[in-house]
Amino acid sequence: MLECAARKTRVSILFAAGMAAFLVLWGCRTREPRAAVSAHPPAEKSGPRVKPGLEVLIESRLGLIQGKRIGLITNPSGVDSRLRSSIDVLRSVPGLHLVALYGPEHGVRGDAQAGEYVAFYRDKSSNLPVFSLYGPSMKPQPGMLKGIDEFMRSFDTSHEDKKPAASEIGNLDVLLFDIQDIGTRIYTYASTMAYAMEACAENGLEFIILDRPNPITGEVLEGPVLEYPAFSSFVGLYPIPLRSGLTIGELARLDNDRFLKTKARLTVIPMEGWKRDQWHDETGLAWVPPSPNIPTLETAIVYPGQVFLEGTNVSEGRGTTRPFEFFGAPWIDGPALAERLNSLALPGVVFRPQGFTPTFSKFQGETCGGCQLHVIDRRIYRPLETTLHIITVLRAMDPAEFRFHEKYFDTIMGTAKVRQALEKGQPVASIVASWQEGLRSFAEIRKSYLLYE
Repeated sequence: MLECAARKTRVSILFAAGMAAFLVLWGCRTREPRAAVSAHPPAEKSGPRVKPGLEVLIESRLGLIQGKRIGLITNPSGVDSRLRSSIDVLRSVPGLHLVALYGPEHGVRGDAQAGEYVAFYRDKSSNLPVFSLYGPSMKPQPGMLKGIDEFMRSFDTSHEDKKPAASEIGNLDVLLFDIQDIGTRIYTYASTMAYAMEACAENGLEFIILDRPNPITGEVLEGPVLEYPAFSSFVGLYPIPLRSGLTIGELARLDNDRFLKTKARLTVIPMEGWKRDQWHDETGLAWVPPSPNIPTLETAIVYPGQVFLEGTNVSEGRGTTRPFEFFGAPWIDGPALAERLNSLALPGVVFRPQGFTPTFSKFQGETCGGCQLHVIDRRIYRPLETTLHIITVLRAMDPAEFRFHEKYFDTIMGTAKVRQALEKGQPVASIVASWQEGLRSFAEIRKSYLLYE
């Protein structure tokens, strides 16, 4: 019995020692870098590697605006690497005279929902007048740039916060633009920029772009080139592809050179350190939502495709915690849809059944069946091609339910040809092939306007 007990003791000791060694080795293993490439590699924590145009202006190009009356088009995404707003940065520099603010869609402080018009008001934090560029006029009116005091008196002045300040503002000398774009044609900020640049050209003002990264890289071109002028609108003014691979500063250079009748006195303050293959989370800069329904970089990645669900009777996920990643409708069988979509083995993406109840927008308060789109390899994922497959499957599964909002779908697509091809049942591959020649031509055009390698 003692010998048996001793053997059991030795076995127990050996087993415990073996398990301890295994756990140590396992712990070391889990701390090693994984061999697989992450779909969303984290940014390094050694500090910002990319310096936005705002900081370059303050550090080395201040002479461009010193002694001038400055107007600023911005929103919450206009921040430096320490997350200080461009409004506060400019007001903190001695000798700079920031006299007026201009708000795009969603407003200077980002507190207006999509499509909500913003009236003239005074900014509570800075007490500067704020002129809306998403209100009665999408383009700065002459009075917003010259004779500003008199223009303000044309508004309702029964409220103290709307009365012009005692000191006269007079005329602007220069208008700055500092907003984070999302690299997709269907976004109103690029149109706001183009209209503001046009207004500056017509009124003899300088126009300065403080450049920022294209968050979904500056390498990939995708989608049809907008048919101009037939499909020109505030969500896509000029003949560029859905994804042009340009920064907002590069786009301004192209717009000014090719599309504006009167050329603006344009200056682009380039970033320092940005490379064309960088995603936003590789820049070292924090992500600040450029609009209420683009809360994350992941949203910006799927947006170039999923935005087209706006032109259908399927919810694109507005009113949920994952806009443009969730999609569905009350009549959709989520598990069946996920199974059909996953069977296509589309590059870089998988689908998971997901029900949701939007708090606003389409199907507000109604339970929807649908899916969440999960991008597992953003390098090979193509958002528009993926969404065209989604639409094709939805039409096949529920032909009596699914429908296009034709005019809007065609407007944001920049052509009617894609919808017409889908309705005829043409394969997605042939639709994608149809816009390649336009992309090749645009790729040649854009070379003259690139600022980064």
